[in-house]
Amino acid sequence: MRVLMVSDVFFPRVNGVSTAIDTHRRGLAEHGVDVQLVVPRYEDEDGEPGITRLPGWRVPMDPEDRFVAPFRVRRAVMTAAQHADLIHIQTPFTAHYAGLAAARRYGLPVVATYHTLFEEYLHLYARFLPEAWLRGLARRLSRSQCNALNATIVPSNAMAQRLRDYGITAPLHVLPTGVPISQFALCDRASHRARFRARYRIPPDQPVALFVGRAAHEKNIGFLIEALAHARVVQPRLLLVVAGEGPALESLREKAHTLGQSEHVRFIGYLDRARELPDCYAAADLFAFASRTETQGLVLIEAMAVGLPVVALAEMGTCDLLGAGRGALVPPDEVAAFGDAMARLASDSALRTRLGDEARALARDWSDLTLTARLAALYREVRLAHSSQEPAWKAPSKARQA
Repeated sequence: MRVLMVSDVFFPRVNGVSTAIDTHRRGLAEHGVDVQLVVPRYEDEDGEPGITRLPGWRVPMDPEDRFVAPFRVRRAVMTAAQHADLIHIQTPFTAHYAGLAAARRYGLPVVATYHTLFEEYLHLYARFLPEAWLRGLARRLSRSQCNALNATIVPSNAMAQRLRDYGITAPLHVLPTGVPISQFALCDRASHRARFRARYRIPPDQPVALFVGRAAHEKNIGFLIEALAHARVVQPRLLLVVAGEGPALESLREKAHTLGQSEHVRFIGYLDRARELPDCYAAADLFAFASRTETQGLVLIEAMAVGLPVVALAEMGTCDLLGAGRGALVPPDEVAAFGDAMARLASDSALRTRLGDEARALARDWSDLTLTARLAALYREVRLAHSSQEPAWKAPSKARQA
């Protein structure tokens, strides 16, 4: 089976969408699915097997991203779709409309993954527009886009319910991305911990809370800095390490300074997933996560796979993982309560050990091997349903090219 994935982002741009795409394309081959990608070019990534890179421009005020001219995306997707059995759209921007147009031209089934809950954070990036108007716009666009598809994949039950509330009537399939558990679970935690701490000059016995992810407003990292200040009343040596970059980084540095926490918050930027990130997880004593808009929270599963206990808010996509009541402390959405949980976990080695063991066991249920197999089965299910009932919009005069 040949699947064309289309996205407005991919590595080396680091985020959950890029991670999900990479996990899928590596795992699906074992299930007889050949994946081809159409994605932006960032630097000089040409020549990658199975990937078409399209040149574009840096996005103003967000230089990590690239804008590719719509005609260029459409042309590349139309060409690649001639040899596809199904199109999988990964982002709701230019890629969405190019993928949908190609599916209609060639009579292909088309699915999309709804990675991002735009309703919850558009107002953080367009503060000059009314929040209520932006929320309404996000809902209308989501409803229009999803109802034009054969199916929408969502990473959590909470996300599926939110989309139903939008009025989406097309099929919704709850299917988390999955995490390459072996990349994290098989590391020698003691040696990785020592190597990372030596590199960043962190004393072996200093308690470390870790956040991994994009330094963006919707990640609620400022809440973690406030909670750190509270936690340090009990555990004064606690250090918060933030691994990631993004548009909120400078404001977070300023917040740490204003709260008198500059010496206790370490911003270390992006880390290489294969070599550096497992070391970083192993070096921490707890993982702290306070996003209220997360659709899944892949970094939580990565941390748990290493055996790292978690302090997190159970909101939206993280509810499915944290609802198990294993491997984590889930305080109320209050700075003081969150800080108390961080201090408690940092101070109690027996609790860290117990939660770490639970976390490691729980992470196995979210393995990429299991969930990628389910994605391959879903592709075949959608394709079969599509072939037995042509959509109303398919033009009968357009025969699909081989």
